[in-house]
Amino acid sequence: MAQSEWQDAVITRGRDTRRRVLSSTCGDAAQAVADPIGNSTHPPEEPTMTASTTRRTTAAHSRLAAVGAIAVAGALLLTGCGDQTEENGSGTSDTASTSAAPLADKLPQAIRDKGVVKVGSDIAYAPVEFKDDSGKTVGIDPDVAAALGKQLGVKFEFENGTFDTLITGLRSKRYDIAMSAMTDTKDRQEGIDSETGKKVGEGVDFVDYFTAGVSIYTKKGDDQGIKTWSDLCGKKIVVQRGTVSEDLAKAENEKCPTGKKIAIEAFDNDQQAQTRLRAGGANAGSSDFPVAAYAVKTSGGGNDFQLVGEQVEAAPYGIAIAKDNTQLRDAIKAALDAIIENGEYQKILEKWGVTEGAVEEATINGGK
Repeated sequence: MAQSEWQDAVITRGRDTRRRVLSSTCGDAAQAVADPIGNSTHPPEEPTMTASTTRRTTAAHSRLAAVGAIAVAGALLLTGCGDQTEENGSGTSDTASTSAAPLADKLPQAIRDKGVVKVGSDIAYAPVEFKDDSGKTVGIDPDVAAALGKQLGVKFEFENGTFDTLITGLRSKRYDIAMSAMTDTKDRQEGIDSETGKKVGEGVDFVDYFTAGVSIYTKKGDDQGIKTWSDLCGKKIVVQRGTVSEDLAKAENEKCPTGKKIAIEAFDNDQQAQTRLRAGGANAGSSDFPVAAYAVKTSGGGNDFQLVGEQVEAAPYGIAIAKDNTQLRDAIKAALDAIIENGEYQKILEKWGVTEGAVEEATINGGK
């Protein structure tokens, strides 16, 4: 990895991704219709986020989210367009755009012209963003993004990338936003390396849309005597590289006595870490709570893993946006507030069993 990419990777996580739809005819709109929550892949019944939460005392980061190129017009667009054609003889693109995408005019003109918001995401973090059996990108973030797109009149197209390079891609304008279960922290906002306290890159702005803590899990039926992070001393843990889990393990390792240090093995993605634990190559793993709970529920039909101890450091996931793109930031915030108000946001979280992480309103740079 090049030096500049490495510097961005340091701050990127603490955990832990084209056509314009403003058509002038109902026929064009019909091609774009998709239901972001009703017709996407239905997950297995999820454990809700009810585990008790403890505020973490270390400066940690978490991973963040999103997926899928999902169409942005809904069934109401088709109904409304059809009615208007009957009553007025013909529909107009301006009227159709207003009804289908009430917040489109808030976007930067360049994005409106493209009809696409490019999203950088590490699409291997179920249930936040992942590939289903057919190869389709699904999850919490893709569904939220599709709902945002319906408000803004554009598609959110997800591009897969490793988590610790997402801010680099944002800076180079490969992506318009990064949405990948990324925890909003002051260090990320300011481009600070949390370990050294030095500025290592350009900061980003966040639009916060979810809250999650971090959990430890072990093989089912064998908790290895682990109840808290301090119980990891003398044991081996597997984590995703650059995540809050890795940060926590490193911080705890500093407290362990000589001869009982924590062996930390980091992987490019969480699925690789789970595979190592499943094979008996470690004592425990750690992920954001929604991800750990999903693995416990689904891996091996629910027979592979179990959660141990409590969640720590409930903190906001944020959609990352370049500091100089305030118009896009504010448009996304407005769209998020709109789907919270109209109930679509709540339905998405209910679908994935993560309602405990809901926020009441969109917040800019709410991380600490």
